[in-house]
Amino acid sequence: MDSAPPPPADGTDDHPLRAELRTWLEEHPTPSGRQLAGRGLVAPHWPPPWGLGADPTLQLVVDEELRRAGVRRPENTIGIGWAGPTLLHAGTEEQKERYLVPLLAAEEIWCQLFSEPGAGSDLASLTTRAELDGDEWVVQGQKVWTSYAHRAQFGILLARTEPDAPKHQGISYFVCPMDAPGITVRPLVDMTGTHTFNEVFLDEVRLPRENLVGERGQGWSLGKVTLGNERVSLSGAGALWGMGPTADDLVATVRDTGGTSDPILRQRLARVWGEGEILRLLRMRMVAAAVAGVPPGAEASVRKALADDHGQHIMDLARDLAGASAMLDGTGPAPGTPDAGPWPDAMWSYGFLFAPALTIGGGTSEVQRNIIAERTLGLPHDPEV
Repeated sequence: MDSAPPPPADGTDDHPLRAELRTWLEEHPTPSGRQLAGRGLVAPHWPPPWGLGADPTLQLVVDEELRRAGVRRPENTIGIGWAGPTLLHAGTEEQKERYLVPLLAAEEIWCQLFSEPGAGSDLASLTTRAELDGDEWVVQGQKVWTSYAHRAQFGILLARTEPDAPKHQGISYFVCPMDAPGITVRPLVDMTGTHTFNEVFLDEVRLPRENLVGERGQGWSLGKVTLGNERVSLSGAGALWGMGPTADDLVATVRDTGGTSDPILRQRLARVWGEGEILRLLRMRMVAAAVAGVPPGAEASVRKALADDHGQHIMDLARDLAGASAMLDGTGPAPGTPDAGPWPDAMWSYGFLFAPALTIGGGTSEVQRNIIAERTLGLPHDPEV
C-alpha cells in the first residue's frame, strides 16, 4: 500500500506472525466480523479458539496490521469487553459455544443490566428479584443507565435469588434475551441529544434455567469480574470510554490545521499526549496479566480513573483550541491558521458534551479511588454509619 506506515519502532517488525497476518489481510481486504472473529483478531488476548492467546507484543502486531490494512474490529463494547470475559471465566461450554462467536462478530449486541435506581455505586443493594419456577427463572425489577439496551439482543443481568441472604450474597448472574416478553426499554436522552442510556423494566420476565451463569447465589463474585473487565474496556485508547478520538487524533488535527503558537495550549497538547502514552503502557501491562490468567484487580480502577480524567482533558482542550461556537457548529477557524479551514468535525462536539459522564459511568471516580486506597494502598475502609 502506498499509505502504509513505516516499520514499527518497537522491535516487532520481524515478529513471526506479522507476515502471516499481513498475507491474510491482503487476501481478506474487507473481512466480515465473522471472519475476524474466526481468525482470532477481535480479541487476540483471549484463548483459542476465540482469540490467539496473544501476549502484549503479538497484540501490538495485530493492532498495527489491522491499522495498516484499514480494517476496524466489530463494535460491541459491552459484549466483547464485559460479557465475553465473564462467560470465558464462568460460562458452561454450551454457553461459550452459543454466545462467544456471534458476540465477537458483533452479530449480537449486548448490554449490561446491573445498575438500579437505588443501587448504582452501591450495586450490592440491588432489589431486582429472580425466583425459580420449575425450569424457568421469573425476574421482576428495574434497571437504569443501561447503555445500548434499545439495540441489544442480550443483556448480562444481576438479580437477587436469595432475598434473606446478606446483600453481597444471594445474587445470581444471568444471560437475558432483550426480546423476552415482559421487558420494556425506555430512552434516557442526555445533553448530546442521543439516548445511549436507557431504563429497563422487567415484569415477570421468564428466563430458561440454563441462562444462569456460574453457581446460584455467586453472582456478586462474577459481577466483580465483569466490573473489572468493564474498567479495562472503558479505559481503552479512545477518549470516550475506549471509543472516539484519542490524544493522537487531537494532536494530528491541530497539526494538520495549522498548529497553534499559544505556548499554554502547546504545553497542554504535550501533556495530554503524554497521558495517552502512559495509559497505553498501563493497558499493555493489563493485557500481559490477562494472558497470564490474572483477573483484573485494583489496577483496572487505577487505569479507569486516569483514563476518565484524560478523556475530559482531551475534550476540554479541543474546546479551547476550536472555540465554543466551533464545538457547536463545526465552523470555527483552525487553531493557528484561519485559512486552513474549519474544524472540528461532529465527533469533537459530541465528545465534549458526553465527557462529563466519563467520571460517573462504570463506577464513579470516587469509587475507583476508594478501591485503589483499600486494595492497593491498604488503607482502612470507611467507617460504618
